[in-house]
Amino acid sequence: MKTTADPMRKKSLRGFASMSLEQRRKIASMGGKRAHALGTAHRFTSEEASAAATKGQSLGRAHQFTTEEAAAAGRLGGMERARRRKLAKEQAARTNAA
Repeated sequence: MKTTADPMRKKSLRGFASMSLEQRRKIASMGGKRAHALGTAHRFTSEEASAAATKGQSLGRAHQFTTEEAAAAGRLGGMERARRRKLAKEQAARTNAA
């Protein structure tokens, strides 16, 4: 049984805590697919999303990005997307070469 990284804690990791990130994502994906198949999953309409954002802003919970923060976030997102595409192409090339 796996234990926590802190040697002072004696608590064992159980359930999701003992699973790898990949295993947790797989289980979550299956749950989401099942919910959609059953028709119990919720998809926000643009009106609902707008209302939720307005509510968060009115309560002071929404972060107001400066132009610089928004630009930095967009740049990081673009770089991550490019990195993932590059990895996918490399994996496809390795698969085709094998």
